[in-house]
Amino acid sequence: MDTVKKWRSKTYTGEGCPVEASLELFSGKGKGMILYHLLEGTLRFNELKRRLGSVTQRMLTKQLRELEASGLVHRQVYAVVPPKVEYRLTDTGASLEPILLALKEWGEEHALPILRQQAKIPAES
Repeated sequence: MDTVKKWRSKTYTGEGCPVEASLELFSGKGKGMILYHLLEGTLRFNELKRRLGSVTQRMLTKQLRELEASGLVHRQVYAVVPPKVEYRLTDTGASLEPILLALKEWGEEHALPILRQQAKIPAES
């Protein structure tokens, strides 16, 4: 499985580039949700998969490996049968907490209403 992410840019220069570089590390199918759920603590693969819902096993594995390669997630493998693998945020990953919580708040206030309106889905009561 190809776990080497191809970056959009080879160099990040210019005023807004730190924003793009940051998004580069945690944007992708489900990465934000993975990081958000790991804020609660260490989780096993199937616990993460259940919390994410519709993500496939292959996609979750790929995203976790990219997050691990970026230094945001730590993967701990235990030498037991059946195999036991746990994931947790690294210190760098945990430093995303205020950003992820701000994104959650912004999403509740702005993104969900916009997406509901575009899809003509009624707001939850």
